[in-house]
Amino acid sequence: MANIPVIVIQIVHIDGPLKGEIQEFSDAEISIGRYPECHVHFPKDLRIVSKLHAKIVREGNRFLLINKSRNFTYLNGKPIQVQGEAYLKSGDWLMFAQGGPKVSFLTKVKEGRRVEEAQKHDEFNIDVQKKQIPLVIRYGPTLRQFKTLPITIGKSPNCDFTIDHPSVLDQHVQLFFSEGQYWVKDLTGKNSVLINGQPINIKAPLKPDNQLSLSRQGPTFMFLGDGRLNEISSDKFSL
Repeated sequence: MANIPVIVIQIVHIDGPLKGEIQEFSDAEISIGRYPECHVHFPKDLRIVSKLHAKIVREGNRFLLINKSRNFTYLNGKPIQVQGEAYLKSGDWLMFAQGGPKVSFLTKVKEGRRVEEAQKHDEFNIDVQKKQIPLVIRYGPTLRQFKTLPITIGKSPNCDFTIDHPSVLDQHVQLFFSEGQYWVKDLTGKNSVLINGQPINIKAPLKPDNQLSLSRQGPTFMFLGDGRLNEISSDKFSL
């Protein structure tokens, strides 16, 4: 039976406030900075590190480093400019700002689950397909109408619906329609998305009067049924 390969990233802190710690990730995207939601989270008073300093994005079996900070990210001693990119290899070392925290980037391959076993889990049971289904989202004074699902919501301008909020990641959630109902899928890999105050397990159906929170710090929406999401804190703009 075929196995699903799992590549694990190890971030080994060799200098800085987290010196001696080893963090492991298997997420498709790893955020680094002072934001509490960052996977690699540095203390808020370490101002040399930006709130969102850098990201590591998996592309197949390769890993792309993207610098987001004007203080630069250094790869093996060489600075990467703002929005600059470079592919990483196991054994590289990174420094976040001149004189900032330093880490080693390592990868290892773990034997994955058998495909047959994985298919028994919920994440393989829902087929996310493009469907002609309406969705209306109200966020503050912004109103967007969609005729086709799925859509993605996040901070990135590449998302279908962009939300500029400190707790929202570049690719945060996906909304789709399956089995006669609307669903939400957590793209953060950190169990950040909640329904009625409870973290969802990868994905969950949306039911009328559910409160959908993109994080514990918000923003929070009320699902009104019939494909309508209304930000709770903006009731004066209610749908």
